[in-house]
Amino acid sequence: MKVAIRYSGLTMEEDGTVGGHGAGDTLVRRLLRVFPGAELIGPHIHQYRHTDVIPLEMVDVDQTVVVNMDVIDSTAVWQTLRDNSPTGAAPRLMNFMWWNWTRYDSTTELATLSLSCALFPTFANSERTAKAIQEYIRRWTVQHLAERAKVSWVNLGINLEHLQPRHEPSRPVVLYPAIYMSERKRPQLFLDIVTKVAKRVPIRVEARLTEPHLVSPQAMALSRNKWAWVGPLTPGRQQYWEALAGTTAFLATAREETYGLEYIEALLAGAIGVMPDLPWTHAIVPEGYPFFYRTPAEAEAMLQRAVTDPDSCRAELDQAAGGSLSHWLSEHHNEDAFEASIAEHVRRWFPDQVTPA
Repeated sequence: MKVAIRYSGLTMEEDGTVGGHGAGDTLVRRLLRVFPGAELIGPHIHQYRHTDVIPLEMVDVDQTVVVNMDVIDSTAVWQTLRDNSPTGAAPRLMNFMWWNWTRYDSTTELATLSLSCALFPTFANSERTAKAIQEYIRRWTVQHLAERAKVSWVNLGINLEHLQPRHEPSRPVVLYPAIYMSERKRPQLFLDIVTKVAKRVPIRVEARLTEPHLVSPQAMALSRNKWAWVGPLTPGRQQYWEALAGTTAFLATAREETYGLEYIEALLAGAIGVMPDLPWTHAIVPEGYPFFYRTPAEAEAMLQRAVTDPDSCRAELDQAAGGSLSHWLSEHHNEDAFEASIAEHVRRWFPDQVTPA
């Protein structure tokens, strides 16, 4: 049994590697490690050194499990696969739910997403995502589909080998912990808070954004401050982790996240995370985490303390984690657990043998 991965945002480099810096691109690369030799589904056929890109219509339905990262259109994907099966075999299709479900708010979108997750086994990137999907299935589909639905999850986790030794900057660095300036991230709230802190403490604010968001009004407004640097994403993972190792603190302002990988990475690198008191933030850190804010004024005070007294703040983080925050994060957010679990679920949901790494 083979595996094929479908991701509509797929971009390929000339050397045959998956391009892009977004979460979807990173997850495609991780899935290729879990299932070496997996095919990638794209608009045109192309053979690379380590993998092949094929159109959906060319998938060998009888011998392939399709992992669909664009969950809302899984019913259409299934029908295309069925139409192109020479034997009429039922396609083997599973969903990988890795993105924020709150992007959809219309009845049509919510019902379509729920039906997709009810019809096909769905693997989610966190417990919160899995619970949300299960609630959608119960709310938007009929009972006999909801009772048969297969939904499982595991935290995406972090590759601990990327960690770099910390180096404290001469001027405290505050990170905008996202690569987008979308409304859900509330960039204006971030700007309002860091502007007030910058008036009292000499800080450097850094934001690394995808190209479309570099020219957004919010990014331009941030870049006009002499204490702020707004630029493109780092070219590689090593440079990314080196930058995190020199980050003093980050200010999270997002209303909702399905998981929060960027925040966990920054915490593991030693940055002090000032985060909103919301369910998604409580889900990624130990109970008793000391830097949750309910109001902008609280966030301002916490951030100012983080950049003026980082050592005592880190000591509080370690205490909340039972001795070591980095150790707690390593135990609760290890990508090895994710890779083992998704491979096991493919084998469980599709009894034909699928060979993982």
